[in-house]
Amino acid sequence: MLGEAGLMQEVVSMLNNPTVEKLKGMKLKVMAQVLIDQDPALRELSFEERLAIMVEKEWLHRKNTRIKRLLYKASLAINACIEDIDYTQERKIDKKTICTLSSCTFIEQRLNIIISGKTGCGKSFLACAFGNNACRYGYTVRYYRIPELLLEIQAAKNENCYIQFMDKLKKVRLLILDDLGLKSYTLEESRDILEIAESRYNRSSTILSGQIPHTHWYDLFPDPATADAIMDRIIHNAYILPLDSKRSMREVMAKKIIQAI
Repeated sequence: MLGEAGLMQEVVSMLNNPTVEKLKGMKLKVMAQVLIDQDPALRELSFEERLAIMVEKEWLHRKNTRIKRLLYKASLAINACIEDIDYTQERKIDKKTICTLSSCTFIEQRLNIIISGKTGCGKSFLACAFGNNACRYGYTVRYYRIPELLLEIQAAKNENCYIQFMDKLKKVRLLILDDLGLKSYTLEESRDILEIAESRYNRSSTILSGQIPHTHWYDLFPDPATADAIMDRIIHNAYILPLDSKRSMREVMAKKIIQAI
């Protein structure tokens, strides 16, 4: 014979079984699992409190799953976070500006970020940290090195899917273009870069980084009119972050890893 408590537990279990299946059918798998694995401590809570806990766990699971998916699609070159930025004096990074940018309001305002500095000063790390942060805020992000992007654009042209490829770039909320200015660009490459700048102007945000100062980017393009058009759509609505460091940040990071072993 079942006692009163046991009978009540059996009744609750019988009621829960179809509810669990319905939750799974609605793709509320975390809520379903919470209902299956009920914590005895939760029985002291009111119905509204238990429901709030179930909803919170489902919401957190979905949020974390979306962030993981956004980070995967972003293809960031470095696993970098805003919290890990090095603010040592020699790098001349304005912490207040980084704090402002970390709120991602620049994405809502459709503004750009320009990062420049010599090899090893941490341009890619900073750009990827902004990208990582944007993913955590729920924005779509895509990272490209300019040389690789130009190759993909050429491949898209060869496969007659240039328009579709450029349309995908236009829809990304934060596009990161790294290693600008490793060489001068051909007229065709310049026009492709202009097409990207034009399609994203006042619609979405772009981060560009390069070794040479942005004031010299004009000289990378053979046609003055194209150069003017590119610079006009990129520079005037951008935060400018010139970096400087006497030590390579790759060297600094490598030493930290070695010391942690």
